Amino acid sequence: MNIIRGFATTFKHVLEEPVTTQYPEQIRPYRERYKGRHHLRRYANGMEKCIGCALCAAACPADAIWVEAAENADDRRFSPGERYAKTYEINMLRCIFCGYCEDACPTQAIELGSEFQLSFTNRRDAIFTKDMLIDPVPSGGADTPQTVKPGTYDRAIPDMENPL
Repeated sequence: MNIIRGFATTFKHVLEEPVTTQYPEQIRPYRERYKGRHHLRRYANGMEKCIGCALCAAACPADAIWVEAAENADDRRFSPGERYAKTYEINMLRCIFCGYCEDACPTQAIELGSEFQLSFTNRRDAIFTKDMLIDPVPSGGADTPQTVKPGTYDRAIPDMENPL
């Protein structure tokens, strides 16, 4: 009896229209909560949001993130905090795209975007550096490092909605 039900199910699906998507001509829309390629964000004035705290690296269960911090100075300022990420690397072969790094970041500097087409020809290409991850300078903003007036940034995570 079970064999007859199995064959009936098989024949029912044989007569249906296939649901194959012809990739890459047709790209299926991704889900709203999909987590893809990482991005390091900037403020509107061009400063980097990453303050080099390495909480993202601590939260990563796959140990895929490496952050090396350095001190900011008023004549060479990368971020509004006391420190900035001198080195920021993500090993995409180890990353499981869980989003814990995004949740752990106090400045919302790291975000997972919607890009899913990641391919590598060797292991070195799979390590995304800060230059590969950081967003381009927004219009009206200045590239980092910047020179600022001493005492301009007196808080570790300032309100940066209005550029200076």
